[in-house]
Amino acid sequence: MGRLARSVATGLLAFVTYIIYTGSIKLYDLVTGVIVACVVGLLTANITLTNPSKVFNPKRAAWLIAYAIKYFFYYEVKAHLDVMYRILHPKMPIRPGIVRVYYDVESDYAITAVANSITNTPGTVVVDLDEKKKIYYVHWINVKGIEPEVTKEISKGFEFFAKKVFD
Repeated sequence: MGRLARSVATGLLAFVTYIIYTGSIKLYDLVTGVIVACVVGLLTANITLTNPSKVFNPKRAAWLIAYAIKYFFYYEVKAHLDVMYRILHPKMPIRPGIVRVYYDVESDYAITAVANSITNTPGTVVVDLDEKKKIYYVHWINVKGIEPEVTKEISKGFEFFAKKVFD
């Protein structure tokens, strides 16, 4: 697809993001959002999207919504409760360490989405990435084991959705 398709797709993503962050659908915000989206779309289309048709795929959009819902209402809540437990527990049961987490996603967007999901979840932070070996190096507040089957639990749920949305 050409530059116009990339610009439209990038602009659409920018517009949706703008409206979500402003939380308003007043005329002023809609007009401002369209102007910002057009500028962003024209300036960044060639560097942000490799395949603009993916943006308009309803299946991918549905998987993205499912990803967001599960992330915010399951993974985030579970991780926050776990970290609160560790902080409030008198013995502070933590075993911090850096572990290797092998990943199976392919595209740069999917790799980034999984890394951000891991980092934004309390108790885990991606500190490095080896793209050749397909490994995230993750600081984990409570290392349960260093075996790949154990560490894969950190990213498994995120990868499932990232593959559906980005790969």
